[in-house]
Amino acid sequence: MPLNLGSSPAAPAAAAAKVCAGVRASPHHRLLRALDHPSRRVLSLSSSSSAGRAASVPAMAAAEAGASTATQAKSSAAGVKQALISLSDKTDLAYLGNGLQALGFSIISTGGTASSLEAAGVNVTKVEQITNFPEMLDGRVKTLHPSVHGGILARRDQEHHLKALNEHGIGTFDVVVVNLYPFYNKVTSGLISFEDGIENIDIGGPTMIRAAAKNHKDVLVVVDHEDYPALLEYLQGKQDDQQFRKMLAWKAFQHVASYDSAVSEWLWKQSNKGDAFPPNFTVPLSLKSTLRYGENPHQKAAFYGDKSLSVVNAGGIATAIQHHGKEMSYNNYLDADAAWNCVSEFESPTCVVVKHTNPCGVASRQDILEAYRLAVKGDPVSAFGGIVAFNTTIDEDLAKEIREFRSPTDGQTRMFYEIVVAPGYTEKGLEILKGKSKTLRILEARRSGKRMLSLRQVSGGWLAQESDDLTPEDITFTTVSERAPQDSELSDAKFAWLCVKHVKSNAIVIAKNNCMLGMGSGQPNRLESLRIAFRKAGEEAKGAALASDAFFPFAWNDAVEEACQNGIGVIAEPSGSMRDSDAVDCCNKYGVSLLFTGVRHFRH
Repeated sequence: MPLNLGSSPAAPAAAAAKVCAGVRASPHHRLLRALDHPSRRVLSLSSSSSAGRAASVPAMAAAEAGASTATQAKSSAAGVKQALISLSDKTDLAYLGNGLQALGFSIISTGGTASSLEAAGVNVTKVEQITNFPEMLDGRVKTLHPSVHGGILARRDQEHHLKALNEHGIGTFDVVVVNLYPFYNKVTSGLISFEDGIENIDIGGPTMIRAAAKNHKDVLVVVDHEDYPALLEYLQGKQDDQQFRKMLAWKAFQHVASYDSAVSEWLWKQSNKGDAFPPNFTVPLSLKSTLRYGENPHQKAAFYGDKSLSVVNAGGIATAIQHHGKEMSYNNYLDADAAWNCVSEFESPTCVVVKHTNPCGVASRQDILEAYRLAVKGDPVSAFGGIVAFNTTIDEDLAKEIREFRSPTDGQTRMFYEIVVAPGYTEKGLEILKGKSKTLRILEARRSGKRMLSLRQVSGGWLAQESDDLTPEDITFTTVSERAPQDSELSDAKFAWLCVKHVKSNAIVIAKNNCMLGMGSGQPNRLESLRIAFRKAGEEAKGAALASDAFFPFAWNDAVEEACQNGIGVIAEPSGSMRDSDAVDCCNKYGVSLLFTGVRHFRH
C-alpha cells in the first residue's frame, strides 16, 4: 500500500542547505502530525547524516564527469560519501544531484541518468567505471555486480564485511536512489506486444532497491522523487533517526511489491486467458485518504485506491473527482458507489436516489428534470439526506431543480442530499449546485467498468466473484402463464428487474412507466419485503410490474397470491422453486402474467 512520505520539492536549489534551513522538528513528531492531517499526501522528516560513520569506512573518490578512470573510481578515500543514482523517471533529478553534491557526496550513476546529471552540471562517475565491466545484453546487465551490491549490502558495524570490501577494492554507498522501468504505464497504455512487455520488466532496479532497503541501517534508499527534499533535509541534520530509515525501507519494499504484483497480474492474463481466478494474487492498494471514521465514530478508517491493471480506466467512485463539499466519509463512499453503479446500468436519461446503499427512487425519462422529480417522489422520506445520481450531464436547469426542489411530503421543505454524482457538469450547472450547500459533495464520475473481479472480505479470507453485469437485453423473459404481458408491461418488468438487481436481498421492486413505485429490501423473508414494497407503492401498484431477486418458495396464501390480490399486472422472477407450478397456477387464477427469467439477483 504505497504511501508518499516526501513533501513536494520546490524549485531546484543550488545547495541542500537552502532546502532545509530552519527545519529541525523531531521526525517522530512530524510523522504523527502528518498522520493527524489526512489531506496531506506527503510527509517531510528530518534527521542526521551518516557522515560520521562514513569517515571510518573506505569510500570512493568523487571525480569530474567523464574524466574518472576505473582506478580513480575504486580508490579508497576515507570520509567521502557516495550516492548511487539510477532512474527511469528523472523528475527533479537535477535538484537531487545538485543537493547531494553540495553536501559533499560523490555520485555514481548509470546510462541516461548519468548523462542527465552531467547536463545539469553535476559531477558523475559512471557505474561501469567501478565495475570494470561494460553495460551488456541490451541494457539487461548494468548494476548486477559485486562492486555495486557489495557496496550496498556491507554492514558498517561488521569488521569482516569492511575487510572484504578493502580486499576487493569496493567502496560503500550511503544513499541509493532508484526507480523502475515504467512497466505499469507501458502495459496500460494500449496494445503492447508480449516481447515489449517482457523488456519493460526491471531486474537491476528492484535488486538494488531490495539490497539497500535490507541494509537500511547504513544505506538510505529512495524510490520516490517526492522524498528528495526529506532526504536532503535528513542528510543536513545532526542526529541519526533510524525511524526515518525504516520508513524509507518500508516504502522501498512496498514499491517493489506493487511493481511485482503488476508484472504477476500481466503475466497471468497473458498465459491464462480464460481463467479469472489465479491460485495466488496480490492487490496493490494505495492510500488516497484517511477518513474521519468508519461506519461508526468509534471505528478508524481509510480509503485506498486499487492499482491493479484490471481496473485501469474502469471508472467508478474510487476515481471520481470531487468538485465541492465536505470530505467523503466511509458511508458516503458506500452509498455513492451503490447509486453510481445503479444509475450506470440505464441507457435512457435516469435519476437514482439511494439511502443506505439501497435505491429508494429510480426513474427514466427523456426529460431528466421529470426523472428527478419522479425518483424523489418514489420515497421522499428516504430520499431526504440521501445520494442522488444521474447518468446525464447536470446543466443549469437541472442544477436549479436540485437546489430548489421541495419535498413532496409537505411541498415546503427543501430537499437535502449528502452527495450528487453525475458524469459531468456544465460550468453554470456546477456553479448553481455549489450554492445549494457548503457541505454538499459534488462528484464527477466515469461509468463503472464491466467484467470486473469483485472481492469481499470474510474473517480469515476473501471471496472473489465476477461482477453481476447482466442486463435485460442479455436474458430471456419467458412467459409461463396463460396471459401474456402487453408490450408496456414487458417493458415495466424489465425496468423492475434491472432495479431489483441493486436492492439488498430479499428484494422486491414494483415499477410502472419506467419509474420505481416501491421496493422492499433486506428482509429475512420475501413476503415481508413484498408487503413493504406494496405499502410504498400504494394505489399506483395496480397494473404495475413486480420483480423479485429470487424465486418464490410459496405461492398460495403467500407472496405470489398476495401480489395478485393487490392488483399487480405482471410478475418477473427467476424460477427454480419446487413449487413453481403453484406460482403459475396462482397467476392464471388471477389473470396475472408471469415471466421466468432464469437469472437470480441476490445481493448480500
